Amino acid sequence: MLSAEEIVALQDRLTRLWHETAELAPAAAGEWLDLVARQHRANFDLWHIEDAARAPRVTDGELARVKRRIDQTNQLRNDLAEEIDRALLEWLEARGLPNPAAPLHSESPGLIVDRLSILALKIYHTREETERKDAPEGHRERNQARLEVLEEQRADLAACLDALWRDTVGGARGFKLYRQMKMYNDPALNPAVYGDSAAGKAR
Repeated sequence: MLSAEEIVALQDRLTRLWHETAELAPAAAGEWLDLVARQHRANFDLWHIEDAARAPRVTDGELARVKRRIDQTNQLRNDLAEEIDRALLEWLEARGLPNPAAPLHSESPGLIVDRLSILALKIYHTREETERKDAPEGHRERNQARLEVLEEQRADLAACLDALWRDTVGGARGFKLYRQMKMYNDPALNPAVYGDSAAGKAR
């Protein structure tokens, strides 16, 4: 079910597609890869929304709106990483896995897929910097060195994901769905929100 090579190839293909066209559809084959694609889309959107917040000419009002979009998109990103783990655990449960006696892995596949997604975006944008025609002296060389490091890191992480899945299917290792328990978007849990609401009622 899970192939790191397939995931990395999909993330790279969609990163190029979404930068080059207005195409919003995940363009993935199958329910599992569609879920991976949707999670990658959340990271793609988050990357560019955060860029909008860093624009020098952004006004305070625009920045406030961008910050809310960042919070919403980051919540979606984390929710979809959890969905990836849930889908994998459902597939495993039907096969009597993970082995309850096996040692637990500290990081779930969904979190690793999320890290691979971010690396795909870093690699794409770093490669862009190696190809800039107007780059200052030494810029392309520095980014070429960064690109090589990023590609090595991704290859290592992809291998770790494959090893975790192989060990889990083989019963030698297990993982759980680790919920992020984000509090900042929940008006019942964030005192900056419910405190302000209470103060407003008091006034």
